[in-house]
Amino acid sequence: MASEGTLQRSSISAALAVFLGLLNVLNTGNCDEQVPLLLWTSEGISLPTQTPPTAGHIVGQQQLTSYLETALNVGPRNVVLFLQDKMSMEDFTMYGGAFGNKQDSVYPNLEGALVSSSSPLVLPAVSWPASNAVIGQLQDQLETSPLYMDPETLSQLRLNASSPALLVFRLPYGIGADLMSAKEVLSGNDEVIGQVLSIMKSQSVPYTAIYTALRPSREAASLSMEAGLGGGRSLLQSRGGYRERERERERQRRIKEKAGIYAPVEFKEGEETCILLWAKGLSVKILRSGRWEEHDLTPSTFGEGVSPKLHGSSCDKIKAKLVLNYENVLGHRSFKLIFAMSQRHYKVSARRWFTLDAVELEYDGTKATFNGSRNIYAPAEYSYRCESVTSFRWPLLIPRSSKDPANQWRVSFEDFQIQGFNVTGSEFSYASDCAGFFSPGIWMGLMTSLLMVLVLTYGLHMIMQLRTMDRFDDPKGPAISVPQTDEYQ
Repeated sequence: MASEGTLQRSSISAALAVFLGLLNVLNTGNCDEQVPLLLWTSEGISLPTQTPPTAGHIVGQQQLTSYLETALNVGPRNVVLFLQDKMSMEDFTMYGGAFGNKQDSVYPNLEGALVSSSSPLVLPAVSWPASNAVIGQLQDQLETSPLYMDPETLSQLRLNASSPALLVFRLPYGIGADLMSAKEVLSGNDEVIGQVLSIMKSQSVPYTAIYTALRPSREAASLSMEAGLGGGRSLLQSRGGYRERERERERQRRIKEKAGIYAPVEFKEGEETCILLWAKGLSVKILRSGRWEEHDLTPSTFGEGVSPKLHGSSCDKIKAKLVLNYENVLGHRSFKLIFAMSQRHYKVSARRWFTLDAVELEYDGTKATFNGSRNIYAPAEYSYRCESVTSFRWPLLIPRSSKDPANQWRVSFEDFQIQGFNVTGSEFSYASDCAGFFSPGIWMGLMTSLLMVLVLTYGLHMIMQLRTMDRFDDPKGPAISVPQTDEYQ
């Protein structure tokens, strides 16, 4: 029986590797849009069997939430999340021994964990916005905040099987001058996975492990396909080389186009970035002597070599405040633009949301406050973006009261984007846009359709009102005669 179990586990591992390799070959054109996700439990823990998606199917955010809910409702609620910066199917086919070279695999610990688990789940293609928001989804389902850790810190932590915990281990990804550097990085990540799983096993705490990434590793696909690997991989190179070269040219073109776009304002608490702000234009106006005087804050906030002063800013798991400090703005020697945000869990939507509670202008001991919580909000794991945020034309920012000094000011943010919670790295998460669903074009189409329905309904009603004649010719009786002369002549 032991030999049969060993043979079965080996066949599962080999089948998994071959499946990943074949799916990569069939889905070469779409690999840039998805990342894989692997889920397993500690040895001896079983989960309900979940049907994996069919080959070529892309798992969206709603379907991923369903998979996670099914696993966490029954399985252990101590979750170990291995979150890699980048990952694509190429990483498994090129470095996972998918072509029979198991001795060259950089994932021995990962494969061992999948084989020992009684109910592993492999999702080869998950849309990267969904994988990017996996921390927020787990946070909502476990109702606990994530703990960013390393193996040394985990060894000093004592977990409790009765209370949920979300342990996040960030894994790097990078490619240097040679192709082997990517393999070395992935091999190091697998060693970290092995260390963490060993520590969890020593503590005898059941756990659910997830391995995924924030975004696809397109650089890995380009370099690996264009490098001459020889042997059984030369056919893969000849089929996908032209497509990969075109993709690499497109990526370089996009980098050149974005070269003139400045980076967002970034506030860090320690070594972790917790607030990001970007806008194409920031401006304020004040009413003086019946005229609006305007000042553009954009050159002092964004651009190459510009470092705005952020003293007074703060952030934690519930509240965040970004303070932009300026000098000599509209005659005020000291001027501050403050964004106050908060997040909380809403039972109606069963998830956490963050709101921009207020935008404050502080100058010479006076504070003008605009309320934004009614209109500016987004899921806690997302960023908020809007083409125009103003206090005067289709206002999203409203003065706190009729007597507030904000009534003498106007603020305008063009192409505005902000994120104050669940920031990973130095890039915004998936954006929740302020654009409403019912645009003028949609309203015009709805009104036209309604008018056509009314005309059709009226026509059907008139047809149904038609009545047949109540008198007909009887062939056996006298014919109906209609006088041809006018009786009044």
